[in-house]
Amino acid sequence: MSAPEATLRPEEQELLQEIMNIAFGQAAADLAEMVDIFVVLSIPEVRLIQAEVLPAFLAEAMPGQDRISLVEQGFWGQFKGHGYLLLPSGATRELVSLLGNADLDATPGLPLKDLEMETLLEVGNILIGACVGKLAELLEDTVSYAPPRVAQEYAHGEIHMQDLWEPGSTAIVLKTLFRFSGRNVSGLLFLVTNQDSLQWLRKALAGFLGRYA
Repeated sequence: MSAPEATLRPEEQELLQEIMNIAFGQAAADLAEMVDIFVVLSIPEVRLIQAEVLPAFLAEAMPGQDRISLVEQGFWGQFKGHGYLLLPSGATRELVSLLGNADLDATPGLPLKDLEMETLLEVGNILIGACVGKLAELLEDTVSYAPPRVAQEYAHGEIHMQDLWEPGSTAIVLKTLFRFSGRNVSGLLFLVTNQDSLQWLRKALAGFLGRYA
């Protein structure tokens, strides 16, 4: 993986990680309130990578998963990009059960049914919306959202996120792993923005530090 041209200073990256910890925590709290189960988060990670290697990055982040279900939602403001929720194939049925629909009459390996798609959209909308919204609040930005979209039973190699950016551009990846306490459901939540937002992000981080230092 070649080094990206855009960079964050170590202190900026550390501060952004702390802010993302708050934002991801808000997303987890909103989802936990909905399903009445504690959501466990990993320590958020901030990385700058070239956009064309995002699919390989996802495969590394979710090892052993040949196929995944994915929710994507675009957002824009000063800070703009895309939010993604990734779940292993078949985990959606457990999510439906968590939301109070225990009997799905579903066979493993079949495409997602309407109920499963609606559940993915609902959960993805909560997680991405709460996370981006809290991030925007902390950095004094205002964001708008595109409707969320579901990709059913995708293989890692079929995800072409690099189409969202210019060739050679840098993606700022903000991610966390999550799982539901006591249940066999875990996934990956992450936000991707590009270097066009980097200058604003640096100013916003400096402003945040000035307000709360």
